[in-house]
Amino acid sequence: MPIIQFRIAIFTNMKKFSYKVLGVMSGTSLDGIDLAVVNFTKEDSWKFEIEDAETIPYPVEWKDQLSRAIEYGEDLLNNLNEEYTRYLASIISTYLKKRSIYGLDAICSHGHTIKHEPQNMYTLQIGNLPLLAQLLQHKIVCDFRVQDVQLGGQGAPLVPIGDQLLFSQYKYCLNLGGFANISTERGNSRIAYDVAPVNTVLNYYAEKLGHFYDAGGQIASSGKLIDDLFIQLGALPFYNQDPPKSLGIEWVNAEILPLLRNYESDVPSILNTFCQHVASQITRVLDNSEDSEILITGGGSYNTFLLQQIKARTKNRIIVPTDEIVNFKEALIFGLLGVLKLRGEINVLSSVTGAERDHSSGVIFEP
Repeated sequence: MPIIQFRIAIFTNMKKFSYKVLGVMSGTSLDGIDLAVVNFTKEDSWKFEIEDAETIPYPVEWKDQLSRAIEYGEDLLNNLNEEYTRYLASIISTYLKKRSIYGLDAICSHGHTIKHEPQNMYTLQIGNLPLLAQLLQHKIVCDFRVQDVQLGGQGAPLVPIGDQLLFSQYKYCLNLGGFANISTERGNSRIAYDVAPVNTVLNYYAEKLGHFYDAGGQIASSGKLIDDLFIQLGALPFYNQDPPKSLGIEWVNAEILPLLRNYESDVPSILNTFCQHVASQITRVLDNSEDSEILITGGGSYNTFLLQQIKARTKNRIIVPTDEIVNFKEALIFGLLGVLKLRGEINVLSSVTGAERDHSSGVIFEP
């Protein structure tokens, strides 16, 4: 009997050292659904290779519905959750067939954030139902934020574990997506937090001029700094709070948009001022050292005007990587979060979110 027990213990503690997963991410900027097939290997450290990746833009009707869903009641949200899960399954299934992707260990999906209220111990990402595994006939790892909020954390940002394990050569990792979030090492701990809204605001105003986004920041560069607005934005209390801290669309609607609406007769100048505001908030948290590199990813890294404003305010060396990493870093890292969950290893850092402990977050659904 002792020999049998010993063999069982050895078997149950065996872990794979290579994984092929699909990382799936939908961000608050509503650009679309990011899909990345990633091969992870664990030797002395984690290595990755993005085998294939694609962004599937949202149709107008889905974009409108997701942007309005923050106002939905419980019944409408439940219906939307199921409807979105079916839509997400169809997107993933079509992609896997079109690209002839086989042999996945899991599909690791963030879902789409509708409400994020960590102060009320509540966060909702739709598309994370068991139905997803049933429809796709694949193992699903998803719903990564809820457990952290239940443990008293912000439920965000979750990407810094990937920054630590995959991009440790950079002093700072900055993502310019719907929101700007930054991560770095402080002492022996990783810290990370949301810095400011970015594309949630910039895209909103670009759309008022008939554009999905401000390509290259060209509209912003044609505007002028509105001094009073710049001062009002910089005075918002959030910016003086210590981390951990995170932002949601609720905060943008309550704190940012009311200030900007006073100047809507000049949208280019709103975009100009907001880009300068974002750059100001980002650079005030950097060490301003020529010896420190900052890795910038996310859709905002294509906003030339915004990057110019950041560069003008810091001595830090700015590194914009390949388009593949710029566009799919979050999908890549949610793939890693899923792998860590499968291994029963820590994938959320309490030093980042403020939760009561480090933990392995997410749920696993079998088909």
